[in-house]
Amino acid sequence: MLRSPRALLLDFGGVLADAPPQPPAPPELVRRLSRLVDGAVSERQIAADLTGGARRYSAWRDDAGRTADPVELPHARVWAEFVTASWPRPARDAVDREATPLSYAWTWRADWAVRPGIPEALGAATGAGLPLAVVSNTLCGAAHRDFLAAEGLAGSFAAQFYSDEAGPRKPNPRLALLAAEAVGVPIGDCWFVGDTLGRDVECARRAGAGAAILMRSPRTDREPPHPALVPDARVEDGHGLLALLRQA
Repeated sequence: MLRSPRALLLDFGGVLADAPPQPPAPPELVRRLSRLVDGAVSERQIAADLTGGARRYSAWRDDAGRTADPVELPHARVWAEFVTASWPRPARDAVDREATPLSYAWTWRADWAVRPGIPEALGAATGAGLPLAVVSNTLCGAAHRDFLAAEGLAGSFAAQFYSDEAGPRKPNPRLALLAAEAVGVPIGDCWFVGDTLGRDVECARRAGAGAAILMRSPRTDREPPHPALVPDARVEDGHGLLALLRQA
């Protein structure tokens, strides 16, 4: 049986919320970029560069995750390095000026849904006096914040830490340590709940979290094996997390 936590640190995607895969070049974002650059780049090229950019950014995230202390890239740099490198200078400059709202639009998912059992698990944790914090890698944390607020869940969290705002990217333990500091609980007394071994469980281990809880998601199923990373417990969803909390 796990030792009872004094705080919970939770990932966003795959734990608090999930969504079906989104095309990397949403038509609305393509049209928005076309208007922004005043037609200097065709919509077909914009869509192709968004698709390729998403692939390149994903590869960069994977590579960064294998370094000692990965940090997130600024919004403008993501666009400049992965999407607009071949665009005319005025078009690149226009995107650079709007990099943050464009990153929000690229991050936002209209079909995000709160995972089953999460409201119940959060309610039970806060009712028991456990402070909660979000610890998430993302291109734009503001989109995650707005989703949680719209779902009435933002008030459950004492703090929210996103890689684009804080700097460190999981598995950099600093992101988890910042969250533990913010809620005023030693990391060794926190449960870290995530849906990946290579980012979440490794982050929990490197930070010294009291327990690493793996919640299954589509990303969990696609992840390559990590034989050296074994979570302290596995749950299917928020209902499983609630049951684990009750046992502890």
